[in-house]
Amino acid sequence: MPLELLRLSTAGSVDDGKSSLIGRLLYDSGGIYDDQLQAIGRASRNGALELAFVTDGLRAEREQGITIDVAYRYFSTKRRKFIIADTPGHEQYTRNMATGASTAQVSLVLMDARKGVLPQTIRHAFIAWLLGIRNFVVVVNKMDLVGFREDVFEGIRRQFESVQDRLDGAHFYFVPVVATDGDNVVQPSKRMDWFNGPSVLEYLETVPVAESANGRPFRMPVQHVIRAEDYRGYAGQIVSGSVAVGDEIEVFPSRRKVRVARIPSFQGDLMEAFAPMSVSLCLDDHVDVSRGDVLADTTNPPQSSRTFRARVVWMSEMPLAANRPYLLKHMSQIVCGEVTKIHSRLDLTNLSEQPAISLGLNDIGIVTLQTHRSLFCDPYQVDRKTGSFIFVDPITNLTVGAGMIEEVQEDRASRARTAIPDGVTVWLTGLSSAGKSTLSRAVYERLWARGHRVELLDGDEVRQHLSRGLSFSKEDRNENIKRIGFVAEMLARHGVIAIVSAISPYREVRDEVRARITNFLEVYVNAPIGTCEERDVKGLYRRARAGEIPGFTGIDDPYEPPLSPEVECRTDRETIAESAQKIVDAVEARLSESREDYLPDSPMTRL
Repeated sequence: MPLELLRLSTAGSVDDGKSSLIGRLLYDSGGIYDDQLQAIGRASRNGALELAFVTDGLRAEREQGITIDVAYRYFSTKRRKFIIADTPGHEQYTRNMATGASTAQVSLVLMDARKGVLPQTIRHAFIAWLLGIRNFVVVVNKMDLVGFREDVFEGIRRQFESVQDRLDGAHFYFVPVVATDGDNVVQPSKRMDWFNGPSVLEYLETVPVAESANGRPFRMPVQHVIRAEDYRGYAGQIVSGSVAVGDEIEVFPSRRKVRVARIPSFQGDLMEAFAPMSVSLCLDDHVDVSRGDVLADTTNPPQSSRTFRARVVWMSEMPLAANRPYLLKHMSQIVCGEVTKIHSRLDLTNLSEQPAISLGLNDIGIVTLQTHRSLFCDPYQVDRKTGSFIFVDPITNLTVGAGMIEEVQEDRASRARTAIPDGVTVWLTGLSSAGKSTLSRAVYERLWARGHRVELLDGDEVRQHLSRGLSFSKEDRNENIKRIGFVAEMLARHGVIAIVSAISPYREVRDEVRARITNFLEVYVNAPIGTCEERDVKGLYRRARAGEIPGFTGIDDPYEPPLSPEVECRTDRETIAESAQKIVDAVEARLSESREDYLPDSPMTRL
């Protein structure tokens, strides 16, 4: 019978001895190879074997005596296999601690016996609990520096009770150790004979492992579509549950129901697959499935919504602010979203929720967020994989936060009216070089000069930032337009005139954006393709006709003109001033209509 696997992660403040504890665990259990010991001996100072170097592999870590990156180490005993994530204690590297804890089942929370419970100790324990860990080994280290006193150990245990009370469902085991000497790490300590509990390793060998993901409903996000002449498979990792040949599954978002025809593998076809296997599934019917879609159980499907209440761990020096666009990575898809409300921030002194308007570096808070398209997910307490996501800054492409979905909320059918009327989204569409960018800047300048709040969203600039990484396939072009539409909707919601300049060649996705925005003006910047080619200073049309730019709109990819735009500008016949004035007039007329709906009732009206 194969040995059971237990995943661990460390937690605690800097210099509490996390790396030393792991080094001692590996050393005393025979988990370090001879060549590793020789290398550690050469790097150690003062002739002593510095076991912390087992995990502190970076030069900066050894020079400073701290952990910076997450280090994973594997070892086994006769009773169990272990994977340990040694995580940093510095506040600056809290994101790395969260990474290590995200897949762990047990958390080793270390404390220096001289310092007791520190704010970083509480922060790490709370993050580990948020990430679904329910078994904690609280290791009070460096007992030799307090004379191996039992009263010091018991005082720290009592000090930690306030933390225990807030972590519902968690189990804590306290053990006093000297990590450098091995007391109570693998073998019982003769210098602390007042402690009769099992050592750290003895406890880890017997602690119950959390329920497997195999007992939960089937979920598999599609990461890649494998196509061949006579083969079409949908590849991904099963994040929970299991699936067998012949099972009926549901495809999200299309909600088409199909059956599994085959589960091919290098060793031959499988009859069944389960979490966390990476597989490809062949279906019994040709349905539209692409990267980011989810294959799921038909009897217990995931929830679907664009609005969520979530717990967030913020990891950026740039504070989290409401109504700012972010990219959210959820399983294998990336969507545009925003935090619509920040409810609270966790006060680490007493673990109470305090009102907040922003979240700073390492803050933990509760927020409501909205995405530009539905996510198919479960609450985090139901499934750690489908209930988690990360925030990505659209400008820097850096991960800035981690989120855990607490509640999937119903989408509002219509937004409540506020004291501020909606702005207007002016959507300029047309062929490349038809004049969209020139015209949008002219409209921007006129509206700004008249005192309007106005922003310009140029398609080329958006691709460099918000849509970085998207290709020019039809699917990615549509995704780019949806992201622009989401930002425009957000601006309009706050009374801003958003001017969008984007080719947006496909009518269907433009209509989808129109349906979401209250005040939408579609402007068809119309110029014959011959005129566009004459104006093309970049030579894009010439390169496209030579086959150097495949899929170029108007050459070998279609442009679908609007059927009934609010404004049409014939830039081959009109001057820029004439076309810009037509758009400005249409915008101010729409604003006037919108604001009339928001005027308070006058006394005469009430009579």
